Amino acid sequence: MMSAVGSTAASPPAGGVDGLEAIMRRGGEGLRRCMERTERHLERVTARAGTPLAPYAWAAIGGGGKRLRPLLVVLAAESAGGPPDTHEGEERLVRAAVSVELVHSATLVHDDLIDGAQLRRGRPTVAVEGGRPMAVATGDLLFSRAFAELARNDDAEQLRALSQASSALAEGELLQREDLYAAHVPVERYLMRCELKTAALFEAACRLGALTARAGSSALADALGVFARRIGLAFQMLDDVLDVSGPVERTGKSRGTDLLDGTVTLPFILARARDPGLATFDLASLCGADGPQRAHALCERIAATGALDEARERALAVVAEAKSALPAILPDGRSALLDMVADAVVERYR
Repeated sequence: MMSAVGSTAASPPAGGVDGLEAIMRRGGEGLRRCMERTERHLERVTARAGTPLAPYAWAAIGGGGKRLRPLLVVLAAESAGGPPDTHEGEERLVRAAVSVELVHSATLVHDDLIDGAQLRRGRPTVAVEGGRPMAVATGDLLFSRAFAELARNDDAEQLRALSQASSALAEGELLQREDLYAAHVPVERYLMRCELKTAALFEAACRLGALTARAGSSALADALGVFARRIGLAFQMLDDVLDVSGPVERTGKSRGTDLLDGTVTLPFILARARDPGLATFDLASLCGADGPQRAHALCERIAATGALDEARERALAVVAEAKSALPAILPDGRSALLDMVADAVVERYR
């Protein structure tokens, strides 16, 4: 049962285990079983798509993601006392976790299509494998199945949380389109874009977890949502650092891919303020056959300014803010695993 999560498991070893695996070990068998049920449910949802969409849907879902967002759903529910101790109570939690991952995967399929990306987590994208029409249909399918699954929970507040996050994702994508190749993007606008495009779904994950819990409430959902939104913001900030620092073996994409696509990220914004030569650099100049090589060289210039360190420090400060609020939200000590999620976000950079 989910109420056993974290109750008897030993602390993870200090070395040799990545952050998310450490959380699974600390959470114990209850957490692992719930995540396994979530995985099986995702498989069933994509299989029901039938031919020809099912293989592409599973390629998008099963392509090596770490399931961070479904994990947040489960951990938020546990922090609020766990789901009701019934089969249906646990099914409601699994459906909530599945819905968040389906929305996330749908956005990746559509993002890759819009960006013309060749790789996702080191593998060909759905657009590359199946073509544009298949990528559009696959993303649409995953979006629709997300809400179909969550609707089975018969909770308007849960649906509202996911729909608001989905709307924010679309708004964030539009902002990113507007800012492509822009000569000047203020840090504040960049952060707003990250909150819409990434952090909003993190927030929805914790909200959904709290709303499925037996001791959950709208107030607790709000408080955990604020925590998750900060973690999601830091996640995107560090992801943009990784785009510049690489390497492809770690990120699953070529170094400077976002810059090559014209996306103005935090390291580039900060580097422009430090290096007069970069202040006038036009990302459109990366277009062309030698674009990847020029993007790599641009990444070296950005790194040389010290902008990566500054971006990382800003992200760490956001994580610290999120962690500092947890004890007040969960005064009975049930914040340990969520605290570890915050640390795992930071670990991605190391």
